Amino acid sequence: MIPAGVQVYVASTPVDFRKGATGLMALVRDGGADPFSGALYVFRSKRADRIKAVWWDGSGVCLFAKTLEETKFCWPKIAPTRVQLNHAQLLALIDGLDWTKVRPVAVKRPQSVG
Repeated sequence: MIPAGVQVYVASTPVDFRKGATGLMALVRDGGADPFSGALYVFRSKRADRIKAVWWDGSGVCLFAKTLEETKFCWPKIAPTRVQLNHAQLLALIDGLDWTKVRPVAVKRPQSVG
């Protein structure tokens, strides 16, 4: 389980899915980010039906992978950029839903009465 507050970044260009956790972490580093920052990095396959995510949890590298059998994931437009998602958007992406329709709701901080 990914703790609340973890930043999530999606690479919008497809990567070679033969890469494992070490190879994906090297892509993060080569892209100018710190792979050991505690952020979660998400990658897409060329066919858009597979997803891999890597995350340094403080004690080791975690690798998550999923393949959709009958559909494709909703990915950002292919460009040399990375897109930041919130937790709800990440869960929608992993479920194969259109994460772009997930919007955060502004919540007013409660005040103590007294």
